[in-house]
Amino acid sequence: MTGQRAVVTGAGRGIGRAVAELLAARGAEVALLARSADELQEVASGIEAYGGRARVFVVDVLDDAALQRTFADIGEADILVNAAGTNRPKLLVDITLDDIETLLALNVRATLRTTQLFVRGALDRSAPAAVVNISSQMGHVGAPQRSLYCATKHAVEGMTKALAVELAPHGIRVVSVAPTFVETAMTRPFLQDRHAAQTLRDRIPLGRFGTVEEVAEAVAFLCSPAAGLITGSSVLTDGGWVAH
Repeated sequence: MTGQRAVVTGAGRGIGRAVAELLAARGAEVALLARSADELQEVASGIEAYGGRARVFVVDVLDDAALQRTFADIGEADILVNAAGTNRPKLLVDITLDDIETLLALNVRATLRTTQLFVRGALDRSAPAAVVNISSQMGHVGAPQRSLYCATKHAVEGMTKALAVELAPHGIRVVSVAPTFVETAMTRPFLQDRHAAQTLRDRIPLGRFGTVEEVAEAVAFLCSPAAGLITGSSVLTDGGWVAH
């Protein structure tokens, strides 16, 4: 990936951080986007410590004016990884309007908007590019207390397919990666319940949760020339959950 320029949202922690670190290790210059300056600086310092290249952009992807300025400052880029996202597991009857607005805004609107801003730049340069959306196995199935999250991730999967078809004539590939449960800051509180964690683990044919590094490897492959014929697809890094 030497010479490639990547943009990663949600780069301060979890999957986004792992993706940013791996792309940088493979030679890409990475623009790190997230709300926490401290987290981003930690990631950037780690990348720069081994000679990698990273730029920090402290931005809330829901602040559209700030997001537009950020993409203007980033300039040309070849890869976009949409890793910003959240979840609020609740029964349907307990979901609030704030829950609905928050998940739709971050998981769907921000993904579409960052992709739009990135693609405009690629089209202006008539340059090939790759977009990878971090989805979820819940974008392919359903589960209790996941109705809202499933709605947003199914939307991401639909968006991925539609954009792949629309942008293919321009040499822009759009794909998704759909992980199973991975221990991150978002999932850690739930997975610390040993009974709940074991119940979920038993549901995964491979018998274990994923790691952020495994998800990052899938993303890196999809961003590489080796994946040049892959677009509109979802790579399930789910240990067999959806196949079960």
